[in-house]
Amino acid sequence: MTYSLDSIVAWAKRRAFAFPWSDIYGWLANAWDLGPYGAQLRKNILDAWWKHFVQERQDMVGLDASILMNPKVWEASGHVSSFSDPLVDCRKCKYRDRADKLIEDHIAKNKLTLDEIKDKIWADSLTPEAWTFDQQTAFLSEFKVKCPKCGSCDWTEPKKFNLMFKTQQWVIDWEWKDIYLRPETAQWIFVNFKNILDTTRMRIPFWVAQVGKSFRNEITPGNFLFRVREFEQMEIEFFCENDEKKWLEWLQNWKDTCEAWWIEKIWINKDKLRFREHDPKELAFYSKWTWDVEYLFPWGWWELQWIAYRTDYDLQQHMKFSWRDMQYTDPMTGARYVPHCIEPSWGLTRAVLTAMIDAYDEEEYTNGNWEKETRTVAHFHKNIAPIKFAILPLVKKDEKQVEIAEKIFHDLSKDYFCEYDDNGAIGKRYRRQDEIWTPFCITVDQQSCEDWETVTIRDRDTMEQKRIKISEIADYIN
Repeated sequence: MTYSLDSIVAWAKRRAFAFPWSDIYGWLANAWDLGPYGAQLRKNILDAWWKHFVQERQDMVGLDASILMNPKVWEASGHVSSFSDPLVDCRKCKYRDRADKLIEDHIAKNKLTLDEIKDKIWADSLTPEAWTFDQQTAFLSEFKVKCPKCGSCDWTEPKKFNLMFKTQQWVIDWEWKDIYLRPETAQWIFVNFKNILDTTRMRIPFWVAQVGKSFRNEITPGNFLFRVREFEQMEIEFFCENDEKKWLEWLQNWKDTCEAWWIEKIWINKDKLRFREHDPKELAFYSKWTWDVEYLFPWGWWELQWIAYRTDYDLQQHMKFSWRDMQYTDPMTGARYVPHCIEPSWGLTRAVLTAMIDAYDEEEYTNGNWEKETRTVAHFHKNIAPIKFAILPLVKKDEKQVEIAEKIFHDLSKDYFCEYDDNGAIGKRYRRQDEIWTPFCITVDQQSCEDWETVTIRDRDTMEQKRIKISEIADYIN
């Protein structure tokens, strides 16, 4: 079942997964902080990614690079000249949006076909992002695209809006140099290609992974954590030789690998995942071939990850702008060439959002009095659940129960994130743990005080309770 984004946002705020940024000062629109449980969820997903793709592989190394870099990096990469969106303003109410997204929404809402529009604007695809500004202007006018805020159809002509955040670095007295907050993490890997090659035993083909924050001055951020101006990426660059047969095999292999990771490691519903190949006119300026991994969000299918074949574009550009040799010498044949690159790129912030949406559920059940009730529960797999165990003394004032419960907490918390909760009726405490995705609740009761050996453990999904020995708790989750 698909739930509204409003329900998920309200729950995330209520249960400390995400808070509006700078909320005490009125909030900065569409900016969010991860709360205690959201932060732990993010770490669990990141750890699962790093372990699977870096730690468990012999052909991959990691990198952690800075956010600020020489601005020539972005000139070489093409971001200064080409990294922009088409911006339009409503002349009546001054609402601002991306022209391509307004058109895309209008096409989807009215179920327009290519035959219905191509004669009017001379378009050869249903991908507005690939259209010229003249085509976008013509569509907004011909099809009377309304302003979402006031309903007017009077738009300005599209103009380029660069997505990079610009800041300044002090050089000498009263002189400043423009630099940028990075809009992606990939360029750091390319710039450090020779450093990695010269200081490690990596030989082509090999992979370099990086996790870090990126910044984009989005025109219209929104949909909770999906489109924000400050976000995290998990990126991998695969350096390989220019052999079309081989890179086609590698691309297919990474499609299968990425799909399996979402399903088997993060436990995303496979029916809500799909691959979409980019239209040739939609491709980024550096890409020859790209697939998006898309997820069915409450507002439709949108990008969760992408896998792109970047050719040798980036290394060639940095070699041209820096005058440094980026060629690789094959130790076996002596052949020298600029490696090509395949890039699987994940949005970590979007992964957190997707995991939250995919796990969120509202269930009807029968309570102990045979009455129908509804509980909010998130069916997170135990591997990424923020809290693994909740330890609950049945009676807060019973010193023996508290003593046993605290000992269990301290023993388990050495290996697992646990939560100690002694506030309120046991049923309410179970509901709280259901809402924050805790797989197992351990209740210490009178029998625990009598035998000092057993507790009750409750499963979040089935709500079944079993009596087990305290010494067997850790084995139970495994």
